[in-house]
Amino acid sequence: MNNRSMPQCSVIPELVYADVERAIEWLGESFGLRLRWRAGDHRAQLAIGEGAIVVVESREDLRLARPFDRSHSVMVRVEDVDAHHRRSIEAGAPIVHPPADFPYGERQYTADDLGGHRWTFTETIADVPPEQWGGSPGEAIEA
Repeated sequence: MNNRSMPQCSVIPELVYADVERAIEWLGESFGLRLRWRAGDHRAQLAIGEGAIVVVESREDLRLARPFDRSHSVMVRVEDVDAHHRRSIEAGAPIVHPPADFPYGERQYTADDLGGHRWTFTETIADVPPEQWGGSPGEAIEA
């Protein structure tokens, strides 16, 4: 299933910036990334080729919730989030957030790895335009 709010690529890095707006501008000007969507001033998804990245606001409260610096995380597209989640539990992975459906058309869960890196696994469950969940589309979706 396709979802215009999520690219079809398998891995989507999440990078933290002090100023998301400036990061969007700089990454566009410097590396040619194009805005897919924006959620307020704290999160955006940018397209590059067939891939994407998410830029998120650096927030002290996110860092305090974990013993490591949230300077990055990884998002991975899977075919079946619930099956993947069960496998992770069986392997003893620390689950941060169990599977849940989100208004932007994805079902996701989050786990930490043995090095303290955060992983979000996502499955598309609906095609939802950004306007329906409170985001705003960028040129990469409008094209």
